[in-house]
Amino acid sequence: MEERTPHRKTRIGTVVSNKMQKTIVVRVDRMAKHALYGKPVLKFKKYMAHDEENTCRIGDQVLIEETRPLSAHKHWTLKEVLRRAPILGVEAGAGGEEA
Repeated sequence: MEERTPHRKTRIGTVVSNKMQKTIVVRVDRMAKHALYGKPVLKFKKYMAHDEENTCRIGDQVLIEETRPLSAHKHWTLKEVLRRAPILGVEAGAGGEEA
């Protein structure tokens, strides 16, 4: 018998909160036309996603995947971190030395 691989929805978004344990809040932006005027309008939705290792920081761009309900609000899981956010207050390549 052939195994079925479930088609799961994926979204790319930005981490806006990581204050919970093993949970991140991801903001997914999309452009939509205004219903009356037709002008492009930026709309967004926030998803709570499971981050098992607590690896994400605020500002990271991530790929999340739909999964079974993990809690009342958490139905998505972190698949991969696409781009890391820079750590504020630290210069790239400084190594903690002062000039």
